Amino acid sequence: MASPRRAPLSQALARHLGLALVATLLVIAVIVYAALYLATQGRLPGGFELTASVNNTMPLALAALAQTMVVLTRGLDLSIGGIIDLSNALAALYLGTTATSMIVASALILLAGAGLGLINGALVAYGRLQPILVTLATLAIFQGLAIRVLPQPGGSVPESYTALLVNTGAPYALLYVLALMLLWTVLRRSQAGIALLAIGNDEAAAAANGIDPVATKLVAYALSGLIAAGAGLFLAASATAGDATTGNGYTLTSIVAVVLGGVSLFGGRGSGIGAILGAFVTTMIVNILFFAHIDPLYQSFYEGAFLVIAVVLAEGIGRLVRRRRVQT
Repeated sequence: MASPRRAPLSQALARHLGLALVATLLVIAVIVYAALYLATQGRLPGGFELTASVNNTMPLALAALAQTMVVLTRGLDLSIGGIIDLSNALAALYLGTTATSMIVASALILLAGAGLGLINGALVAYGRLQPILVTLATLAIFQGLAIRVLPQPGGSVPESYTALLVNTGAPYALLYVLALMLLWTVLRRSQAGIALLAIGNDEAAAAANGIDPVATKLVAYALSGLIAAGAGLFLAASATAGDATTGNGYTLTSIVAVVLGGVSLFGGRGSGIGAILGAFVTTMIVNILFFAHIDPLYQSFYEGAFLVIAVVLAEGIGRLVRRRRVQT
């Protein structure tokens, strides 16, 4: 029988297991990356490398957080890549050059992303359609719209806009990471956050306790679209131009980051902070493979193999901890 001192610790670990595991994975990945960098470059990574890694991760961190909103409700948003594509294309064409035009355009693009997410939510909540089928269809639609808006890579993003979001002089984007974590913490403790987790755990029980599943799903998908549009803005700022196809890869990698972050694909369990950390783990894996001089033709294989191993180990450790918790 567990001692009184150990019981609260065990319970806390079980509640935050996913977060603890992804934080551990991130520390290990950073250590391996630093060791490989030292071996190949003769020095440890510095401020430039940190800045580049954070800037490169920001779109994925936002995409992972967007995916989390839907996954918590036991859904899946495959249209995230399409929303990123469309917001990226719109930003490259309509940001303008003045502070006012950039603020207005950014706000409208974010609202457009929320509106696209709301369409997904309405089809899922009111139409009672499977999320994976709905968002697969809207993915194609949003990608088509993005290509219609920007048929060829081009457009431009003002230097001041790039400096604000992804300043290359220092890792200021870490402030955005902290802001996202703070926003998640506030949301998690709000009625909306409680509702997201409740319907993911048991939709019927949540409805019996006064939570509206339809309204909750609408909120989840709208938030997903809003945050995904933000990822498109960061991606445009990083590239200083637009490309209607660059967001395509973020659909799958956002799911990878969510899983690595300990968010259950069965809904009702997980943390947006874990998903954000999962995005950084994914970036570190790419960096490790690069400095390990893995042939680019095989990088996808090794990246996938590592992710499978990490997910299997995380799930195995999770089951072991939960089993021990039950026994005690």
